[in-house]
Amino acid sequence: MGFFSNLFNKKEQKATVKKRDLLSIEVGDIIEYDLADYEVVGKIAYQEGNYKWYSYQLLGESKNIWLAAEMDDKLELGIYETISIPLADDFPKEIVFNNTTYFLDESGHAQIKGGEGRSSSLTGQQIHYAEYCDKEEQSFISIEEWNSDVEVSIGYPIESFEIKIIAGS
Repeated sequence: MGFFSNLFNKKEQKATVKKRDLLSIEVGDIIEYDLADYEVVGKIAYQEGNYKWYSYQLLGESKNIWLAAEMDDKLELGIYETISIPLADDFPKEIVFNNTTYFLDESGHAQIKGGEGRSSSLTGQQIHYAEYCDKEEQSFISIEEWNSDVEVSIGYPIESFEIKIIAGS
């Protein structure tokens, strides 16, 4: 084969993008949710025993939110926003916020198996967490204790059809 054959007959290589699902979102992806676009700027993989779940930090034009994803009996998703509430006890049996009572649903300790993007420095840390829900199980409060820091978020469940993932790479 001559020089010109090699030059003009090269096959174009196509870039391949790994298909994403709600448990394999990556930093740099774009998430479409509730008529807004969000860039994934952080990802945290939690593990407690054999159980694993993920939180994705989403940066939007007007606000930052967290998307939580876990595979229990079925895929469970939630959208969370950081709130500030005073806590008299580390993990009380119930919390009242905006005239709604939230009841302790579960608590435990989890290992951070992987942090990416803005959350990359968290890998290897251990957290103490608690999850609360209202009577209707339509609103949740999540508390995470990171050494001396406590982060509190309020959230609600969503369905997978409400999210569209656009791979960033």
